[in-house]
Amino acid sequence: MLTQLREIVEKVAAAPSLLDALEQLVISTCKAMKTECCSVYIADHQRQRFTLMATKGLKKPHRHVGLPFGQGLVGLVADRAEPINVADARHHPHFKHLPGIGEESFSSFFGTPIIHQRQVLGVLVIQQREQREFDESEESFMVTLAAQLAVLLAHAKAQGMWPDQHNGLHLVGSAASTGVAVARAWWDDNQPRLELVAPASCLDRDAEQERLSIAIELASAEFRRLRKRFDSELHKETLAIFDLFSHLLNDPMLRKDLSHKIAGGDLAEWAIRQVVETYSARFSNMEDAYLKERAHDIRELGQRLLYFLANEKATDHSWEEPVVLLTRELTAAMLASVPRDKLAAVVSQEGAANSHAAILSRALGIPAVMGVDFVPEKIHNCQVIVDGYRGDLLVNPNRHVLAEYLRLQKEEQELAEVVETGLDKPAATLDDERINIFLNAGLSADTSIAVNRGVDGVGLYRTEVPFLLQRSFPSEEEQTQQYQSILKTYGGKPVVMRTLDIGGDKPLPYLAIEEDNPFLGWRGIRFTLDHPEIFLIQVRAMLKASIGHDNMDILLPMISGIAELDESLVLIERAYTEVAKTAAEQGYALRRPRIGIMIEVPSILYQLPVLKGRVDYISVGSNDLTQYLLAVDRNNSRVAGVYDALHPAVIHALKHIIDVSQQLELPVSVCGELAGDPIGALLLVGMGYRSLSMNTRNVAKIKYMLRHVSVSDMEQLADFALSAIYADEVRRNTIEFVDGHGLGGFIRAGK
Repeated sequence: MLTQLREIVEKVAAAPSLLDALEQLVISTCKAMKTECCSVYIADHQRQRFTLMATKGLKKPHRHVGLPFGQGLVGLVADRAEPINVADARHHPHFKHLPGIGEESFSSFFGTPIIHQRQVLGVLVIQQREQREFDESEESFMVTLAAQLAVLLAHAKAQGMWPDQHNGLHLVGSAASTGVAVARAWWDDNQPRLELVAPASCLDRDAEQERLSIAIELASAEFRRLRKRFDSELHKETLAIFDLFSHLLNDPMLRKDLSHKIAGGDLAEWAIRQVVETYSARFSNMEDAYLKERAHDIRELGQRLLYFLANEKATDHSWEEPVVLLTRELTAAMLASVPRDKLAAVVSQEGAANSHAAILSRALGIPAVMGVDFVPEKIHNCQVIVDGYRGDLLVNPNRHVLAEYLRLQKEEQELAEVVETGLDKPAATLDDERINIFLNAGLSADTSIAVNRGVDGVGLYRTEVPFLLQRSFPSEEEQTQQYQSILKTYGGKPVVMRTLDIGGDKPLPYLAIEEDNPFLGWRGIRFTLDHPEIFLIQVRAMLKASIGHDNMDILLPMISGIAELDESLVLIERAYTEVAKTAAEQGYALRRPRIGIMIEVPSILYQLPVLKGRVDYISVGSNDLTQYLLAVDRNNSRVAGVYDALHPAVIHALKHIIDVSQQLELPVSVCGELAGDPIGALLLVGMGYRSLSMNTRNVAKIKYMLRHVSVSDMEQLADFALSAIYADEVRRNTIEFVDGHGLGGFIRAGK
């Protein structure tokens, strides 16, 4: 059976069109199952009907025939989303006769749904004249076949080969950068593919080393040029993307590994592929979404080296009008290669919303959609619409759709201009309730004067990035200098520095950690408490850096119990005593930093009262809190749909935290993605939160929204969320709320 199953799937996959594939499917299934009839019905969601697309055994109709959704045995299979096995179909209460196809001569019926990502794509049916129920082995075969076919049919739907795709092609991906664009599509086929490099050896190893050196220098020069080009357009945190590439190119370990491969007789291209895939795999195995995406950066670096091995300089294109850039995998270099005024949007077959290319797209204000399954030849030079809010790519839209998106695009531009003018205004609600807006900082501090004027400080500074970029643990002096630059940037404003959040899910290149379940393993405070020498060095560096600035607070990650907190406090006190003594001897005073913990492990929710007197504040990490509460890894595509920050359990946990914190008079903030989300921010303020920390790109719009909504209205919104049973209820009600306040442009195209 397995051999027959594999043969059918391979034949269907090799078919040149959807109709050919379905014809091959029904013929092969009849043969394998030894049945007299096999048919496949495809769901036409636009017309709300199942269309008979292919059959072996029934009379082929001259025109498409089918059944409305919910009718007949086929409709019953789809509605129940499970197989139906009937010995005498004609006497079943759901049987519906389709004239002209000869179905009345068949008695037995077995139908199974073809489902992809919870959507019924069609129904696969086998029938025989004799009255009998199909046995368990036959059922098992058909269900397994339908499950494998679902992926193939979903791909065909993505290519526009579906009955309900009558008005142009509608493709869907992941929204990576908001915005709307209408322009001609342009396919960039000039990029090398790392996976296509085959094993090859060289004759002249010295010449091959020279080729590699030249490629590295050309790539380094390109990244320096790109950084300089964007120096006046981007914040320092975003520009650090190019610094990362330069750092990697100059990394002695990377160069040594490449050189070693060539010294062993490998061609430069083959050496690059081997080394890059090894380095990339390290990041790919990390659970942290941000760090996992660094695997794409390593691959981008390798592909740029491949490019310069074959080209002495980058190819420059000229465009008369703006284009939507189509690419297999979007890179920072590609984005920079197109003049900003000629780049309407970007669409990538691969990649995700956390990639550096996506970060750069957001910083540049370029709509971007990742993970779109398209055929380049079918889209190149076509007129397209990119909806960066929904993750939609519309190809050759009709004039009504086009006119609507042009109107939305104009409204979006008008709204953006209004929002930016209010960046430096205080974050206060319509009824003058002050809300503190902080930044989440990553690669480096953001030194943009405009943004600094609009925020109250840094709510979360991730200190682990320098640890991940070096070949060994950074020294106390290196860390001190790094932290000083951040504290100086935000002079007079609080900067919350989170201690090293490293471990099983974020292994260091120089400290191998292998665990079966790293997300529940040796990470965060668990790692640093097991290595007090590393913890003490980092805390001392933070304290030294704070001298003269007096604006540094310490945040402890992954605290799951009071014992961990108490142990951490003992070490912090020890470091403080040491640094304070040295500072006093040199004539300086050391301010005692406020100490806080991350609320992200559910267990600590039930020990909040014990925190009083132990910590000075708490910070809610909504991302991890949601994952741990719902037992879902949001980086796992199979269960990513279960991850929902609006899940009632998450909403109630957030309300519990703010209520207890207020009773304890313990300051609290939220530093997860929920704080920078328009819907999330409204709910959080409605629950009682008054401090939100978010990424740079969200500051202006969140401040604008808050200025146009009263606290009492947000409280009513939060009350509804707390009474809801389903996350969808919360989402629908909040969207209606946003629309009712004239703020719909913050959650979709238009205004």
